[in-house]
Amino acid sequence: MKAFIMKGGADAESAQEVAQEALIMVWRKAASFDRNRASAATWIYAIARNKRIDLLRRTGRPPIEVEDWLAIFSPEEDSADKSVSAGQTYNRIRKLMEGLSADQLVVIRKAFFEDKTHTAIAEELALPLGTVKSRIRLALGKLREALEREEEDR
Repeated sequence: MKAFIMKGGADAESAQEVAQEALIMVWRKAASFDRNRASAATWIYAIARNKRIDLLRRTGRPPIEVEDWLAIFSPEEDSADKSVSAGQTYNRIRKLMEGLSADQLVVIRKAFFEDKTHTAIAEELALPLGTVKSRIRLALGKLREALEREEEDR
């Protein structure tokens, strides 16, 4: 886990701290784990990723490039099948994002690819906080519906 966090740009000491925070969170939230939603490794790495993002926000590091996120968040231990699957998922989501309105796409990119808070997005775009939250919620709803339709078509 420490190597995974360091791959995202953290130094060894910070990565150790983030890994410890992530494992504490895993311990505390173990009861909320649902094996039907994801594997244990995926769930744990998602927690570590979120903790790493928190570290980046605290230290004010530059955002991750949109095109590089897949390489950064793919653990080295993954098999080739999982890497291919992750790439396919990335391409599916990217294609589905093209169906969002321009306003929704801007806030989604800022929130999820630039790791900005809703408040920071609102300030940057000179929009009310409620508007930013509504656009994100609507965009995520559209993406969820599109994914569900895609799965039904399979």
